[in-house]
Amino acid sequence: MKLHFFTCFGALLFSVAIARAQTTVDIDLKNTAADPVISKYIYSHFAEHLGRGIYDGFYVGDTSKIPNTNGVRNDVVAALKKMKIPSLRWPGGCFADTYHWKDGVGPKDKRPAIVNKWWGGVVEDNSFGTHDFLNLCELLGAEPYVAGNVGSGTVQELADWVQYTGSDNKNPMSDLRKANGRDKPWNVKFWGVGNEAWGCGGNMTPEYYANEFRKYSTFMGSSEGKTKIFRVASGASDDDYNWTETLMKNIPQHLIEGVAVHHYAVIEWNHKGPATGFSDEQYFTTMQRTLQMDSLVTKHARIMDKYDPKKKIALVVDEWGGWYDVEKGTNPGFLYQQNTMRDAMIAGTTLNIFNNHADRVRMANLAQCINVLQAVILTKESKMILTPTYYVMEMYNVHQDATMLPTRVSNTDYSFGKDKLPAVSASASKDKDGVVHVSLTNIDPAKKQTITLNLDGQSFKNVSGTILTSAKTGDCNTFASPDKVKEAVFKGVVVKGNKVEVTLPAISVVVLALK
Repeated sequence: MKLHFFTCFGALLFSVAIARAQTTVDIDLKNTAADPVISKYIYSHFAEHLGRGIYDGFYVGDTSKIPNTNGVRNDVVAALKKMKIPSLRWPGGCFADTYHWKDGVGPKDKRPAIVNKWWGGVVEDNSFGTHDFLNLCELLGAEPYVAGNVGSGTVQELADWVQYTGSDNKNPMSDLRKANGRDKPWNVKFWGVGNEAWGCGGNMTPEYYANEFRKYSTFMGSSEGKTKIFRVASGASDDDYNWTETLMKNIPQHLIEGVAVHHYAVIEWNHKGPATGFSDEQYFTTMQRTLQMDSLVTKHARIMDKYDPKKKIALVVDEWGGWYDVEKGTNPGFLYQQNTMRDAMIAGTTLNIFNNHADRVRMANLAQCINVLQAVILTKESKMILTPTYYVMEMYNVHQDATMLPTRVSNTDYSFGKDKLPAVSASASKDKDGVVHVSLTNIDPAKKQTITLNLDGQSFKNVSGTILTSAKTGDCNTFASPDKVKEAVFKGVVVKGNKVEVTLPAISVVVLALK
């Protein structure tokens, strides 16, 4: 009898513990005018003249045996269109502030070569230039985001570039474009005014750069084009809040549309660790660095709110992602790294953060698109593979230009030693057809999460989902095994009245559609 009592009492305590550990995600489905739209440009990408990002990545030349359109790989274009890439940033990065655009137009055999001083000291022959990039964006159906040269360029040079790409009037730049084979302008909207001005863009102080931005922006504004340009200031590195404060205080709002910030999930800059074969501790630290994005965005946005309470100026996170040591045997300056389930966790978690800050974050650019850093595509001669990050970006594209629905996650812990992180992150949106999409990421490498979605008392007749998961955080796709990690139909969801029960496996990303 005594044994029976304690057995029952123990079972009761166990049941209470399970109930307390139940993870809930509350989703506010009450549409209000205050709910922001998740800009599709949050899902943008970055292509720098770096390593095999442009050459051997996007561009193989029109004499290549690899199927191409004007030198651009057809398989790459098809994959990125399927992912719904909204915008592509180019030509850098650090390379942007040594790039002189007139070197990259006109007959290819007459273009001067330069040394890429930032990335490997290789010769850049300028065979991929303005026309090549902007025509690529047309193939992709993506908006170009062009980073201008402030560090070693001139105001006139950047103003000419804006006019060359955007003016349809009779003028020297329009005439030059037509002489180079393009009659109608591309009407480029997004322009970066330099890159990392605090570092490789010139080692400037924020006060000095703010004045330079004012000058450049003034002369860029008269593009004579049909498209109003969107000027993005070179923003802070990580938690340099003084940089954001100085720009917001000193740049008149009629001269600026966006302020950038850069943050990478780096363990240590001098000891980044391997892209594969990493330890449990290195994985945990990477997730710590990833989750820092939330506080960084929150604090930079709070500063912007002081000077721009109506949120007219966008926060543009135009470089983010994981950064590790390069693969053995590759050029250290090429930043080529493998892409694993750890990177899928970075992508899912970070995109949830951006979605939840859609009132201020209106563009973000994953670094980088092909063969560099946290790439969505890797190529090797004629072969191409899609990485775990690619599948996350593709799954999440349902949020593009949908209305953000506020979410709140409770009771999730991923522990390592004495430290803890929230295991689950979430974001939600409602599209123009009324479909609610919920994205969930569980970064815990060992424990599944049982989740209840609380849906404001509303019920849904049909719930379906897609999942990306694998057995280990280091699992990846290779050229020998290109489909090891791949999205699949998600079956771990049950509808119970006005609640949805989800069983989220360890290291997984799930996107649900509720109709």
